[in-house]
Order: sequence, then C-alpha cells, then structure tokens
Amino acid sequence: MSGIRIVIAGAAGRMGRTLVRAVLEDGAFSLAGALEAPSHPDLGTDAGWMVHLPPANIPVADDARAALAGADALVDFTTPSVSVALAALSAQARIAHVIGTTGFSTAEEERIRVAAREAVIVKSANMSLGVALLAALVRRAAKALPDFDVEIVEMHHRMKVDAPSGTALLLGRAAAEGRCVDLETHVAPPRTGRTGARKDGSIGFASLRGGTMAGEHKVILAGPQERVVLEHIAEDREIFARGALVAAKWARGQKPGLYTMADVVGLAE
Repeated sequence: MSGIRIVIAGAAGRMGRTLVRAVLEDGAFSLAGALEAPSHPDLGTDAGWMVHLPPANIPVADDARAALAGADALVDFTTPSVSVALAALSAQARIAHVIGTTGFSTAEEERIRVAAREAVIVKSANMSLGVALLAALVRRAAKALPDFDVEIVEMHHRMKVDAPSGTALLLGRAAAEGRCVDLETHVAPPRTGRTGARKDGSIGFASLRGGTMAGEHKVILAGPQERVVLEHIAEDREIFARGALVAAKWARGQKPGLYTMADVVGLAE
C-alpha cells in the first residue's frame, strides 16, 4: 500500500461510496479500511467491487479499532453518536479524524472537543472548498453591512431528513460571528401565518426539499433598495469527498486540536 492510508466510515452509504471511489482513484491515498455498522448487508463485500472498481482487497468490516490501527486518517460521514465514538478511537490511535457528520447535540460537541486534545480533528458541516470560501465571505459581508437583514435559503434532495441543513447553520454562524452575536439567540422563528414584522438583527432560514439536488445555499443580505446575494451550488457529492481528502492530507503533521475547513484552506480568522 502507498499514499496516505484512509479509513472510510459509513462506507456503504451514498457519501461513503463516493469517498471509497475517490480514495481508490487518487494515487495520493490508499484505502486502509471500509467501516459499516454491525449486521449491515454489505459487510464482507470488497470495497472496490462495492463501487464498481477492481478488487481493493479491503472487505467492508465493522471492527473500527482494528481498521484504525493501520491508518493515517479516518474520514467520517455517519451519525452523531457514531462520530463521537469514532473520535474517541481516533484519539486513542493518534490519527487524524475528518468529520462531515452534522446534527450534534451540545453534549456530543463537547465529547468531540475532548477527543481533539489527543487527535487532529477537522470537523465541518460541509467539506466543500467552495463553501469554506463562502462562509468567509458571509462573515465579512455581515460585518461590513451590519444593518442588512440576513436570510439563508437552502435546497436539498427529497431524502434529506434535517432542516435547516448543517451547511445553512454553518453559514448562519458565520454571519453571527461577523456581527459578534450568538446565532441561537438571533435565529428568526419559523414563519407561518401572521408572523408580524421581521425583528431587527435576526437571521432567517428557509429550507426547500425535492428531487435529487446535491445542495444549494444562498445567503441574502437585504438592505434599503439593494440586496447582496452570495451563493454556492453543489453539482455532485464528489466535491465533498474531494474536500474531505484535502482535509485529511492537511491534517498530517498538525498538532492535536479541533479544526474546520477554514483552517484547511487558510481562511480562519
């Protein structure tokens, strides 16, 4: 095996398969493991065959500890409870952990921070390099236009189960950071019926679902007689896989800590 040794968690899922293929097709990486939940129907399947490539001689397995023992990095798009458990294992194995999972509770976020004392963890609601740039632009725009109303509109495929999306919340936090306020206390309530006038300083969200849309996010800053619109459109899940692998490569040699894609692309403030 050559290249940076990567383990993919949730390997049989939509993002997992995209990641497996990306690793196998990129000579800078090698697949060190493909993880799935116990009793998953794809357990034992060769990871290469699973994504319609030649055999990789890496069967899909459920023993995370064994897989991480021979890895440089773990890339993880799973569920909050799984990601938290994997973060602890990554800390024990002293390997990098790239987390694209969303929907963490406050307690789960704290457990991730604890694991980051021993592991290099790159965690982001969106691994796209373009979204990392968009968040930086939103932060600066919100700061430069403090009296403009901020609305975030996102659209995803019909199977997405959470709303607003993790990326929409990431962008909302960027706007809040630009204005030095807390997002949780400035979120506009859901709008239905007679809602009354918009509250000054609030940050609104609208979620659309339908079709097979990979992801579209639009941040609108609306002021008197003018609007500024910042937008990102994801045309394929491959961009998230590519960004996650860039993060895994960047994480090598970094000190233990909790990082974001802004750190990876050099846009952290």
